[in-house]
Amino acid sequence: MVFWIIGLAGAGKTTIAKAVYAELKAKHPSTVLLDGDAIREIMGGDLGFTLEDRRKNGWRICRMCKYLDDQGINVVCATLSQFHEQQAWNREHLNSYYEVFVDVEMEELIRRDQKGLYSGALAGKITNVVGVDMPFPPPEFPDLVLKNSESLSDFSPFVKKILAGFEEKSPNWKNR
Repeated sequence: MVFWIIGLAGAGKTTIAKAVYAELKAKHPSTVLLDGDAIREIMGGDLGFTLEDRRKNGWRICRMCKYLDDQGINVVCATLSQFHEQQAWNREHLNSYYEVFVDVEMEELIRRDQKGLYSGALAGKITNVVGVDMPFPPPEFPDLVLKNSESLSDFSPFVKKILAGFEEKSPNWKNR
């Protein structure tokens, strides 16, 4: 199974993915956590942040998830995932796929701005920032949308929603 957690920078996708991973790993040892930024580095750091490089990295992540999924390894993946064709490919090629969109208003992302991406892009110091000078089309068919407009310290309600939604969609997933 693959949990594909989508969101812009600062939306909380990595934090949520880590919480989902911890819950799953405790019950299903064959579970891994993938992060889009980590995959970029693991694969040699040869890609920048242009639209084409982001597309290449997205395909790497999709194929890595398929490789692991085909071996019966559960994957929790946190990724920006701005390309609908990759989301559609996942739905077609992964054994069990559950797409979660972590939705946060741009004003809140700018307020959070943990990495200085949004302030840098708005000041003209940084380019290729998704959501500012690069498009971010929200996913077309997410299985679950989580509104993460508050600064939370406890993500367990989100984890419960994700796991409950997936169980409803794929009741036989516990066999993995």
